[in-house]
Amino acid sequence: DEFLQAVEKDGDWTLIKRLDGKVAKTLKARDLWEKIGYAAWASADPGIQFHTTINDWHTCPAGGPIRASNPCSEYMFLDDTACNLASLNLLQFRDLETKRIDIDSYEHAVRLWTIVLEISVLMAQFPSKEIAQLSYDYRTLGLGFANVGGLLMSSGVAYDSEAGRAIAGALSAIMTGVCYATSAEMAKERGPFARFMENREAMLRVIRNHRRAAHGERVGYEQLAIVPVPLDKAACPDQLLIERAGAAWDKALAQGELYGYRNAQVTVVAPTGTIGLVMDCDTTGIEPDFALVKFKKLAGGGYLKIVNRAVPEGLRALGYRESEIAEIEAYAVGHASLSNAPAINTASLRARGFTDEKIAAIEAALPSAFDIKFVFNKWTLGPDFLTETLKVPAAALDDKNFDLLTHLGFAKSEIEAANIHVCGAMTLEGAPYLKREHYPVFDCANPCGRTGKRYLSVESHIRMMAAAQPFISGAISKTINMPNDASIEDCEQAYLLSWRLGLKANALYRDGSKLSQPLSAALIDDEEAIDEIADAAPA
Repeated sequence: DEFLQAVEKDGDWTLIKRLDGKVAKTLKARDLWEKIGYAAWASADPGIQFHTTINDWHTCPAGGPIRASNPCSEYMFLDDTACNLASLNLLQFRDLETKRIDIDSYEHAVRLWTIVLEISVLMAQFPSKEIAQLSYDYRTLGLGFANVGGLLMSSGVAYDSEAGRAIAGALSAIMTGVCYATSAEMAKERGPFARFMENREAMLRVIRNHRRAAHGERVGYEQLAIVPVPLDKAACPDQLLIERAGAAWDKALAQGELYGYRNAQVTVVAPTGTIGLVMDCDTTGIEPDFALVKFKKLAGGGYLKIVNRAVPEGLRALGYRESEIAEIEAYAVGHASLSNAPAINTASLRARGFTDEKIAAIEAALPSAFDIKFVFNKWTLGPDFLTETLKVPAAALDDKNFDLLTHLGFAKSEIEAANIHVCGAMTLEGAPYLKREHYPVFDCANPCGRTGKRYLSVESHIRMMAAAQPFISGAISKTINMPNDASIEDCEQAYLLSWRLGLKANALYRDGSKLSQPLSAALIDDEEAIDEIADAAPA
């Protein structure tokens, strides 16, 4: 906090030598802050951890301060400790008939996994004697969740909404409250963790602060420099979630005061990038969806476009009819056929000399095409047909800038309209039947498709994290997506907002700031599309 307060006041900041503790250099805090902002803008590093906030929520300060985390930044505890992670797929607890969270099943799963992770402490193998000993002494656990974005979209609730944040906060509160209550039950039978008594008062203070946030209190927090964002009771569309969140923390505190806790920490929110695939999640960790349409690579070659499964569920939750949902989905992924397509269709192609055989070849290639231009090429139609029937100059066959559809006389607007019909818009913006007031429900981390304009703001990511953080023992691993045109000041302001809202850590990623990135939603430009066709063509 001292550094960021110096930034706000344009004060000095002293750099201290690690070995002897002497002053190495004094500089303006804002100068250093601007360098941090530039580095984040240019390369998505460094991630920021807020030391004061982290240690204000430290359950075991008698063991020393928390100085670091694991690389993903969700596990924050003492040096030379470790914990095993597990995550619950939140969407699996949504009852498809009642359209509500099955809280009893959710709490049962949380209790079960708390016990499983406790057992894993004893059964685990550790890389060093020191880590083994301290992990045994503190018995930290790492239960978390995934698919928040999928759950909210399936429920017809916008990620960037007070209701969405209240649901995420309530589920976080229930999870950690039930974890600590279960930990206290185990302490009753097996005794608290070895270092509990020397940390008893500090840990109970942290539990009381968690409980205050779960009851929506805005004042009365103990020894916190930053007041957390409390649970927004009024905004939650399911008041039973609110009731159970408060009850979970009432029990966690009462049981802990009597028996202590078996575990010094119980929850984190991990990125779940790998296990999320195994768990069949649409979204990972606390992230929103990255894109509404995914490309599934087929074992036999080619790709299949699939719409996020949360889209039709969300549309049903919003009251759309099945026929309307089918049209909305088709707008996003396309009809994969020239039948009934505007401008470019079987009739217009026949009029330009296409035979039934060539039209069939095009139709066969359309289901795996990213763009309609991908199939109108020499590899699909054959060079002889292009030069002899369609009168394409031979020199144009290998020209990457040659556009066959334009050569055939189709206007750019006609090509774009046909492309949306056949290959899909990759976005729901402009979809038939979809009401504009429902657009926010389907907003993603980045603009979807070539024509999509909407995407979740940087602030919406941070506020979602802030809604869950007061109810998590450790921290939240999450990427704050930023558009390519975000400024250095935008990066600085994102970090400052995260600090002010009580986050423990934050990582920014400006689109394109690294040479490679794991996910991309937008279609490639026309020139790159031609290169893609050539690269994918058979030899």
